[in-house]
Amino acid sequence: MRLCDILRVKTDGVQGAFLLICAGSKLQRAHNLMPRTLFALLAPVLTFLVVLAQPLQAQSADDVVWVQIEAQPSLAEATDRARAYSTLLQDVNGFALGSGWYGIAVGPYARDDAEAVLRAYRRDGLVPRDSFVQLSDRFRQQFWPVGANVLSRGVIEPPANLGGTETAQETAPDTATDDTATEQPANLVAEATPPPAPEREPADETPLEAQASERALTSEDRKGLQTALQWAGFYNAAIDGAFGRGTRNSMAAWQEANGYDVTGILTTVQRAALAKQYNAVLDGLGLELVRDESAGIEIIMPTAEVTFAEYEPPFAHYNATGDLGVRVLLISQAGNQDTLSGLYDIMQTLEIVPLNGPRERKSTSFELVGENGSVISQTQVSLQDGQIKGFTLIWPAGDEDRRRRVISEMSKSLVRLPGVLDAAAGADDGQAIDLVAGLQIRKPKISRSGFYVDAAGSVVTTSETVQACSRLTLDEDTEADVIADDTAKGIAILKPRKTLAPLAVARFSTGVPRLQSEVSVAGFSYEGVLSAATLTFGTFADLRGLAGETHLNRLEIKAQSGDAGGPVFDANGNVVGMLLPQPEGDKQLPGDVAFALAGDAITDAAAKAGITLTTSDSGTTMAPRDLTISAQSMTVLVSCWE
Repeated sequence: MRLCDILRVKTDGVQGAFLLICAGSKLQRAHNLMPRTLFALLAPVLTFLVVLAQPLQAQSADDVVWVQIEAQPSLAEATDRARAYSTLLQDVNGFALGSGWYGIAVGPYARDDAEAVLRAYRRDGLVPRDSFVQLSDRFRQQFWPVGANVLSRGVIEPPANLGGTETAQETAPDTATDDTATEQPANLVAEATPPPAPEREPADETPLEAQASERALTSEDRKGLQTALQWAGFYNAAIDGAFGRGTRNSMAAWQEANGYDVTGILTTVQRAALAKQYNAVLDGLGLELVRDESAGIEIIMPTAEVTFAEYEPPFAHYNATGDLGVRVLLISQAGNQDTLSGLYDIMQTLEIVPLNGPRERKSTSFELVGENGSVISQTQVSLQDGQIKGFTLIWPAGDEDRRRRVISEMSKSLVRLPGVLDAAAGADDGQAIDLVAGLQIRKPKISRSGFYVDAAGSVVTTSETVQACSRLTLDEDTEADVIADDTAKGIAILKPRKTLAPLAVARFSTGVPRLQSEVSVAGFSYEGVLSAATLTFGTFADLRGLAGETHLNRLEIKAQSGDAGGPVFDANGNVVGMLLPQPEGDKQLPGDVAFALAGDAITDAAAKAGITLTTSDSGTTMAPRDLTISAQSMTVLVSCWE
């Protein structure tokens, strides 16, 4: 039975007066509506019950409150102020307020405690004089402390060191001063006193109340709810902030999955629970605002996983400190559109930007995503007022939920500060030919030699080179496709994806090489370290392999592994074969023993691929200089990339 019902039972005949009191009317108003004698009799009881009702009211949702001490028009400013207040006050929190504003508050407290905290902090000059008590439903997503979400928790105890602040009990008026209170029958007071209510969580909103609280949400708040529902796997339509049938159905499905009444309308408590789930993946990453004055960038970073290491313009390196192996690069340099375009090209040569992944370049910005089985890197860069700034996040593969959330937080929080990295900053003691600004240039899985066999740019190379490649390139620039691959004989034929005009094309000898005649091999002996092919000289030792293979020729030549796939020339500059890789097996052959695929085997493979080779029966010895020029013009570096 409710308190008002008890009063009606005990005071039959004056229900109108007590209904007004139960509805929150003043005692004086009740006095005017009943006989003076009866009021004098019941006034002590009414006074006692009004005081008794106060703690019951304190359990309402409106009495879980905060002391709001400041509001700022930007996330960066609000975060700085919240950080500063945290050094002075306990229980500092920051929340979005909507319309681009961010509030800083302490709490949550019971209302009496909040008012006591407010008085004490104002008296001590710790908070502005215009600080005030605020309700929870005026706050949106929490931004401070980073990763926290305390909107749905109950009240906490106020700080113990408020320094003489009056408590609610000390300042409460003494309402039981009427001498007529002693005339009130004891049994009426005893029976009118309800048993103490058990402590419990504040009641959640009804669907109508939830709809009312929904109307206070901004467009961004609504989109944020759809994003959280999408992340949770319940929503797959457009993020438009419109709560139509699809959004309502997804809300109902989330409610059912989380044990709530299925209404299709999320209450304030449920929205907070959904936000908590959405933000849980960020726990432990230490997302905090980092201000790098040298780079001129302020941005949220996972500070539990990275820390500043060094400047190597145009990059500020933040290297991994945690178990995930996360890395962050801040990008900062002066420049124009040409500089931006050059950076776009250079970034794609780096090992931290794997080949696979979408790329988008615009006139004043670009975005790169590179991924392989180990990492995913995402780079976002833009040009404004002659300054190029952005970041790269390198994250382990297979952790997409957290990576996407961190990227989102970094993108939203990036603030461009004055200045860029000094081009002369950083030490040069780590310079290396395969490093750019302290970053390793991406290297192919394997690089071997090949040579042009027709005017369209078709290339013959060794089969070993083209196995298990996600991408094949000619001279690390032109992409090519495999059109023939004979692993038994060790030959592959490639076709470039764009039209090429080779400076020279192989001319195949129509005769049989003479034993012990001089031969030479053109190849990239050091797998691309040098920009042009080199010639290695030797002797034609046999028309067959060691086991009598007719498609092989044996050479006496000290070739390198990078030379495999290169053309073998006779003294006249005609191609008589293709150098094969050193054979694998238990037998260790002398260092000057090598094998070449015979010219007629190359001709057969080319014919099957629809390629006609050029032949020559020239018997004129070619000068070494002319041979070198011809060999370098037709020999190409073939690279296999993972």
